[in-house]
Amino acid sequence: MEKHRGRSEHAARAQEFDAFVAGAAGRLLHVATLLTAETRTRNPYAHALLTAALAHTYAVRARGGDEDPYALTRDDLALRFARTAWRHRAGRGGVLGALTPRERLVLVLRLYEGVPEEQTAALLGLPEARIRAVCARAVARMRAGTTGGAAGPGAAGGRTTGSGAAGAGAGPGRGKAAA
Repeated sequence: MEKHRGRSEHAARAQEFDAFVAGAAGRLLHVATLLTAETRTRNPYAHALLTAALAHTYAVRARGGDEDPYALTRDDLALRFARTAWRHRAGRGGVLGALTPRERLVLVLRLYEGVPEEQTAALLGLPEARIRAVCARAVARMRAGTTGGAAGPGAAGGRTTGSGAAGAGAGPGRGKAAA
């Protein structure tokens, strides 16, 4: 009887995880693609990062972890990218290819995923001021790139606060409901 109950619990967890993957895999793959600066149609590194992060999430959840699977997968994806960022130094045609790996990581977490500054700093092991500075620099570089290299006043030279960079209203993830 105990063996049967263990199998049914395992099957239920597997089914729950399958449902999570079906619902979140597209967005998580987009996050991985932005991080690796690959194109949407050609993103083998993003696929590999996401596969490893999902495997880790499944293992943690199988051990009885009650954490949010999306946050757990996103955080693991970010940490795996940070550890292997040297492989992704040069962009491969992606929209964030002009940024450094750290800038891409901070920009994606802060603006696309909407992770709070404190949480991003804790995840990456950096001070909050550093997260603000990297995010502001990345936003300025993206703005300068979209205007043909001529940055507007205050884009690169002026000081941008953390809330100003994140709350500018621009960015791919400003409002998850719209995505």
